[in-house]
Amino acid sequence: MEKFELMALPYAPDALEPVISKETIGFHHGKHLQAYVDNLNKLLPGSEYEGMTLEEIVRKAPAGAVFNNAGQILNHEMYFTQFKPAGETAQEPEGALASQIEKQWGSLDAFKAEFEAKGVGLFGSGWVWLSADADGSLVITQEQGASNPVQKGLKPLLTFDVWEHAYYLDYQNRRAAHLSALWKIVDWKVIEKRYKY
Repeated sequence: MEKFELMALPYAPDALEPVISKETIGFHHGKHLQAYVDNLNKLLPGSEYEGMTLEEIVRKAPAGAVFNNAGQILNHEMYFTQFKPAGETAQEPEGALASQIEKQWGSLDAFKAEFEAKGVGLFGSGWVWLSADADGSLVITQEQGASNPVQKGLKPLLTFDVWEHAYYLDYQNRRAAHLSALWKIVDWKVIEKRYKY
């Protein structure tokens, strides 16, 4: 069986500074995500999930170690690949995604405000997601622990990690400040590609 591997970052470890520090990337990607990969690779051999994709495991596995590690790998792979270096010009969504945000929230700022509020309001560890349903309508969800919107039949597009290890070295207990800062590094081109049907 092919083992899962730690994803390569599409930018240098210090490229997201000052929004996310090189130190946080080192722990978050190099230690936390690596541990999920290592744990899942130990759990899969001989199990019914051997040979499945991450999405298949997350859809089918019950709560427990296999689900938690697969879910966290899937979530982190989407998280780390949605950012661009902090030095690049900030973008806004375009095309169909921009139109849908405007249609549902009235403005990008109104969408961001609700997204941040859902992230701040999520109790404990987890993720806040923007996803699309089968008709292309958008929905913001709060996912506890390692959960992912694919479990609800949604297509995940954008996520902010609200586990403390994602921000504590840089923002301590200021989760709201962390969430607000992340918009500066979101690569909307990636989110638009994920939205396409």
